[in-house]
Amino acid sequence: MKIKICGLHPARDVQLCIDLKVDFLGFVFYEKSPRHLNLKDIQKLKNFVKYKSSFVAVTVNPDNQFIKDTVLENFEYIQLHGDETNERIKEIKSMGLKILKTIKVKSETDIENYKKYNNADIILFDTPGMEKSIKFPEYLISKLPKGDKFALAGSISLNNIESISNLGVNFCDLSSSLELDKQIGYKDHQKIKKFVKKVNELKN
Repeated sequence: MKIKICGLHPARDVQLCIDLKVDFLGFVFYEKSPRHLNLKDIQKLKNFVKYKSSFVAVTVNPDNQFIKDTVLENFEYIQLHGDETNERIKEIKSMGLKILKTIKVKSETDIENYKKYNNADIILFDTPGMEKSIKFPEYLISKLPKGDKFALAGSISLNNIESISNLGVNFCDLSSSLELDKQIGYKDHQKIKKFVKKVNELKN
């Protein structure tokens, strides 16, 4: 199972995630989010040897200037949470980035929307709550397309990852469930270690 951890802080969390071989490390650029990063923090990313981990810029309707000034220099992937079209995805991809496109799922009919975005490298199915960690209903998880191109987000945690894996999901995206209980935006390193350990056990 592939793991993406979102809402990381460059100074506090990156080396741990690289050491644990987390596949995708997500950094939020969205001013309304408590996990939003300033550009000074991003400069720290240049100090890390990533090995097999990839850095992801998590954005909402980014403009070309932001992509050129901030994303291209520091990230391999950009995650698109806005109303980007397939043509816009193609345009961003041509700039030299790989694309994660988020599909917000309220009902079974929403799942089919992923077919509109064939230019995306990865499709991330998420609940409408975005960062509010609304649980993804199990009856909908079973209807998602399967494979390395498809990831799931939405209240995934140590407590439910085994049942989610049993439903055929092999790519998960987490954020708030790996944070300190009373500090939004601050990752709990023990929770991260325990989650990665559990996923590694499921692989064996």
